[in-house]
Amino acid sequence: MSHSASTNCANQGKRLNLRRCSMAALCAFAVVALAQQPSDRKQAPASQQPPYWAFAVDPPAPPDTKAKPDGATPQHVPGSTAAFTLAQVSDFFSVPDWHPDGHPPMPEVVLHGRRPDVIACGYCHLPNGEGRPENASLAGLPVEYIFRQMAAFKSGRRKSSEPRLQPVMYMIAVAQHADEQEVRLAAEYFSSLKPKPWIRVVETATVPKTHVTGWMLVVDKPVANEPIGERIIETPENLERTELRDDNSGFIAYVPMGSVSKGKVLVTTGGAGRTVPCAICHGADLRGRQNAPSIAGRSPSYIVRQLYDMQHGSRAGASMQQMRAPVARLTLDDMVSIAAYLASLKP
Repeated sequence: MSHSASTNCANQGKRLNLRRCSMAALCAFAVVALAQQPSDRKQAPASQQPPYWAFAVDPPAPPDTKAKPDGATPQHVPGSTAAFTLAQVSDFFSVPDWHPDGHPPMPEVVLHGRRPDVIACGYCHLPNGEGRPENASLAGLPVEYIFRQMAAFKSGRRKSSEPRLQPVMYMIAVAQHADEQEVRLAAEYFSSLKPKPWIRVVETATVPKTHVTGWMLVVDKPVANEPIGERIIETPENLERTELRDDNSGFIAYVPMGSVSKGKVLVTTGGAGRTVPCAICHGADLRGRQNAPSIAGRSPSYIVRQLYDMQHGSRAGASMQQMRAPVARLTLDDMVSIAAYLASLKP
């Protein structure tokens, strides 16, 4: 490399570092300002018990539960010529790829994982990277952000406030056994995907009664309604397609009346000192900035879990220091409203 080229690269590196330092300083300034700001509101952190609807835990199977049949009958979903049996759909080490033309080729760790300890990444997060309420959407996230989260799972800095939450246990196990190259390949794959609308947000006073199965909320049969209360009920648009892991079938999120507009105030203005405007760190459109993740159009169940975990110390590390003050004063109602508004945005 020539001396001039080396000088140019060095100057570019200095400018990049300056931008990063400026962003970090801006976020830190906002956090310090919030921490020092007097408020006439009594701090009211979220409930000490994780909300069951965001931390959906499967109940124990009844002792007389019969084993499911092997499921050798080929299954189909709309818009796909593929066919998979229920046994194949249930295999953690072979992703049922219903729509292979809808995404780039999956690397081996995403498609098959590595037996016996590394579950195929695409099995839980789906080939399109949008995931399900019990896990996370990875589509379009920065490579280094995904890499950093895997390191946090591995080191114990990221866990769940609900110790029985199996999807987080899976992530910790995968992070502990996947090698650096596998993590890098998976991160690059999911980062390359373009996020798409995946969750339909509906404000309502009443919702269908639900129960937890498969680590998510499922509508009871026969259908009966109940008041929504201080909850978000996120459930499949089409349960059969979701259970077949069809990545063309998304979710509906029922949220309390008025929660979207209340969440908009909290997210965009900080709510008169309740928190800080999210755009400071997550970008003006909330679709991420540098290595800060996008929070627009994401699962509201996931958002509530993360806010709750941050507030209760289940997530740690340098980046979590910046989030400590913004989440400290949030009530569960605030979290519900923030999540409802963010989920309503275009990803």
